[in-house]
Amino acid sequence: MNNQKTTIFSLFLLMATMGFAQNDDDQYITFNDRKNVVHGVYLGLSTYFGEIEGEDTYIGGLKVAYVANRQFEVGFMANVLYSEQNIFNPRTNNNDDIVAVYGGLHLEPILFGKRRVSLSFPILIGGGGVGYVDHDAVVRDENVDLNDDDIDAVFVLEPGMNVLFNISRYVQLEAGFRYRMSSRIELAQSPVDRLNGFSGGVGVKLGVFNMGRNRYKKHLD
Repeated sequence: MNNQKTTIFSLFLLMATMGFAQNDDDQYITFNDRKNVVHGVYLGLSTYFGEIEGEDTYIGGLKVAYVANRQFEVGFMANVLYSEQNIFNPRTNNNDDIVAVYGGLHLEPILFGKRRVSLSFPILIGGGGVGYVDHDAVVRDENVDLNDDDIDAVFVLEPGMNVLFNISRYVQLEAGFRYRMSSRIELAQSPVDRLNGFSGGVGVKLGVFNMGRNRYKKHLD
């Protein structure tokens, strides 16, 4: 008799537990990867304005990066720089401006990445080429030809600080400043030794910033 009571009680307890679990499933949605890394990838475009030797300088950038857990970015960045130096070149009797193309490894630690507004510290480590172009030809939108004597290779290190605005899962805006440091420019009769200088600007990132996002058990209203 006791065994029958025990069996009936066990079946009742099992049915009650199953019923509670069914009700619980109606009220909650359960996820199972609380500690997984949140992955993200994006394509970014940016435009910056600054100075080199006191002259207006414009920079356009393109980057592709992977984002780990909304805390760290690693990828590749390429920049095109144009500086209105208007320097007289005795070799060509032209007034020349500086143009440079450089790129390399992009690293960016992020603070408060899960918030609507976060802070980051990007750095670019790489190199490229720098040269002079005819200022008047650029103003007239003419084709500019460069030869090996007009171009020099440079190493570039460019740290900075950004404020990030997390608009949605797919869009992020950035605004900030950076300081560009380069190796010495070794071109004949170049009055500019380096590409060093501050610049500030804005950018947009398009991609997916939280693929496989962290999950948890959440009550449904």
